[in-house]
Amino acid sequence: MQTYIAILRGINVNGKNIIKMDKLLLLFQNLGFEHVKTYIQSGNVVFQSKNIETSHLEKLIQDKILEDFDCKIPILVIEKSEWNLVANNNPFVNQRNEDTAKLHVTFLSEEPNEAFIEKIKQGNYDVDEFFVAGKAIYLFCPNGYGNTKLSNNFFENKLKITATTRNWKTVNELKIIAEY
Repeated sequence: MQTYIAILRGINVNGKNIIKMDKLLLLFQNLGFEHVKTYIQSGNVVFQSKNIETSHLEKLIQDKILEDFDCKIPILVIEKSEWNLVANNNPFVNQRNEDTAKLHVTFLSEEPNEAFIEKIKQGNYDVDEFFVAGKAIYLFCPNGYGNTKLSNNFFENKLKITATTRNWKTVNELKIIAEY
């Protein structure tokens, strides 16, 4: 069995796409996944399944959510080993020891086009900084994520791929949950 982490974008935000975590947990169990655990209301699910392509799991979960809740939700499924690489290699922690309350990770559906990355590196983001590593973008937002230009929408528009962001505490909590 393989351990995966599913992160759903845009549920339970501003009264839209409401999916209670107990219902989401049941949905994952009904899909045949094992050891399903949810974390906070923003759509984080740790589960086990036979080793399947993450893109297949994303479509399976997305289709079931559409069927059960009538919501089309972007979903990223990440293998535990890949999640651990992201959690263990944050340059704002490892190289600069920044305040972890100001750190976030934007997870991407695929590795971004290098030309798009180079183009956004030219922008002015005030005190906010980002570092791209594979399918993850590490963010340092000293004035808070709510005040940054470096949002999900920004990265999706500039990189032309699906993105969803989690704060650093959530990244580490999901890593811990995935160990059990």
